[in-house]
Amino acid sequence: MNVLNFVDAFFSDSAHWQGYDGIPTRVLEHVQYTLMALGIAAAVGLPVGLLTGHTGRGGNTLALIATAGRALPSFGLMVLLFVLLGLGMAPVMIPLVVLAVPPILVTTYEAMRSVDPAPVDAARGMGMAEAEVLFRVELPVALPLILSGLRSAAIQIVSTATIAAYVSFGGLGRYIVDGLYQRDYEKVVGGATLVAVMALTTLAVFWAVGRLTVSRGVRRSG
Repeated sequence: MNVLNFVDAFFSDSAHWQGYDGIPTRVLEHVQYTLMALGIAAAVGLPVGLLTGHTGRGGNTLALIATAGRALPSFGLMVLLFVLLGLGMAPVMIPLVVLAVPPILVTTYEAMRSVDPAPVDAARGMGMAEAEVLFRVELPVALPLILSGLRSAAIQIVSTATIAAYVSFGGLGRYIVDGLYQRDYEKVVGGATLVAVMALTTLAVFWAVGRLTVSRGVRRSG
């Protein structure tokens, strides 16, 4: 059988659409892991990136943090945390958050530093407080790049969240891990296809968010 036959067989099997191991359940689990990890990473990375980008200080430190975060192997970190902490959400979430923070942090910083200084100086000259300059002048212009950092982080989480299955968690990784163990390549290919579809869906969601939140003037100039 070729890959298309495996895909067709997987999705046409009604047993894969119901129960605790059904596609809706596994997709929902994967979405939950992704949203949780992305939310935590954004809560860490966005404020720090906005503040350091606004002040222009800490760029070298951010680069060092980003390099260190990207160098850590997510799977190895997860296994180590699983051994230390036991079964729980923390061994899954921590590696995903560590993976997602660097692109959010660095891209947000670079987005803020790329804003044209002329309107920023003009806003200060008009007597705007620093918080107003940040949120009313810099952030709207930097938003497209900031969203690109969030999008990159989300795609990485969607792809890497499959490792949760190695420590007995759910998500789409269950199909890949269980399929390899059972030598059920129909299940492996089906799980990989679902992960790819979710990644493409994530791209579409961020494209829609960008259309809704980024002003036309900024989109046109970009």
